[in-house]
Amino acid sequence: MKVLLLFVLWGILFVLCWPVALLTLVLFPLVWLLSLPFRLLGLTVGALFALLQALLFLPARLLGWRSQRSRAW
Repeated sequence: MKVLLLFVLWGILFVLCWPVALLTLVLFPLVWLLSLPFRLLGLTVGALFALLQALLFLPARLLGWRSQRSRAW
């Protein structure tokens, strides 16, 4: 559904201003390639924070602490 909506919006842009529509077709792969390092950086930072959280909560988990959500079950 998202691809169909994108195609319809691109078609409207093509009818209204075809040079801009063609420019988007050329620039979209370049923008996607430029955004890849930032996605990898975000993934790495997220993994680092998850590791820090696991290390900080490890003593509490070893001592048997449970959150309020898990006590309801």
